[in-house]
Amino acid sequence: MTTRPVPQAAPGPGATVWTPETVTADPYNAQTPAAALTEPVTPVGAFFVRDHFGIPRIPPGRWRLRIGGAATAAPFTLDYAELLAMEHRELDVVVECAGNGRGLMTPRPPGLPWGRQAVGCAHFAGVPFRLLAERALIGPSAVEVVFTGADSGPVRGRRASFERSLPLAAALHPDTLLVTRMNGEPLAPEHGAPVRLVVPGRYAVADVKWLVGARAVTRPFTGVFQSEQYHYVASRGTPDGPVTSVRVTSLVTEPEPDTAVRRGHETLVRGRAWSGGGVPLRSVEVRAEYEDDDRHRERGWHAALLEPSTGPYGWSGWSYRWTPQRPGPYRLVSRATDAHGDTQPPHPPWNAGGYGCNTVACVEVVVV
Repeated sequence: MTTRPVPQAAPGPGATVWTPETVTADPYNAQTPAAALTEPVTPVGAFFVRDHFGIPRIPPGRWRLRIGGAATAAPFTLDYAELLAMEHRELDVVVECAGNGRGLMTPRPPGLPWGRQAVGCAHFAGVPFRLLAERALIGPSAVEVVFTGADSGPVRGRRASFERSLPLAAALHPDTLLVTRMNGEPLAPEHGAPVRLVVPGRYAVADVKWLVGARAVTRPFTGVFQSEQYHYVASRGTPDGPVTSVRVTSLVTEPEPDTAVRRGHETLVRGRAWSGGGVPLRSVEVRAEYEDDDRHRERGWHAALLEPSTGPYGWSGWSYRWTPQRPGPYRLVSRATDAHGDTQPPHPPWNAGGYGCNTVACVEVVVV
């Protein structure tokens, strides 16, 4: 594993300088540093980066978005200044790579060996795509909208642009945004500048970066990133099919791994939890397991205090006050449940692509 800093502006006095936990250097793919996941809104310079082909550098003055397709009666091209002049919405959105947690699966599927940190929550501002669709006069024959990024490269022996489609209803949802700002700043190149798509509640493969095209089509799109990758295949316990909504998930952010905890003293266990598709969380539970003869003895689940979310697509903080009475190694485990009753499973839900890993979260500590 190599490391290099995320390109960012020079920090002001007292500002935190984040060191990304890099998975690959070229193209650049980095996880969010563990310490940054304690923040309600993930700082831009710490936010995870997923890059398939390299980062296009598009000056805002040269950016154009072409709206067209077979089901479009009035195609047109939009520039950056015109987009900025349109009505904007602002939302907190959890962005999670579909392969987040792949490195926990056994056997490990091919692909980036992410831990649990290819995720972040940001405050996005952008224009609802439906406003552009109305201007383009997308007709009733449309079934999907295909979104195209400026990045392209070799995939399985052929060259392909990064393209991903959405069902028409999802594309026209008022919260599907053409984003121009992240945490109050113009988008950075590694996060899709000058314009990216953000589809709240879906895995980040839907959030096409460096957006340059959108076309309404009359039959389902079958591009490489739609039908050959980002599919659940050979799944164990879940149906095969395309990667869509984010699965309910939690993380333990404090204490840090291998922390020494004092016996008989209260320790605050904290973390983050989220779900997909706008489904609210119902609960987060915590369990302390102690190791005895190389086995983890289970204790019962205890309800954590769940904080209000940062919005319908944001995440929630949670906390649990734990006072250990027995010395030795422990594993602190968290699991979240959403309003539909979906709960994190005890083991990674394996599939051939390594997608949708939402197993219970755990941190190992030592009580002294």
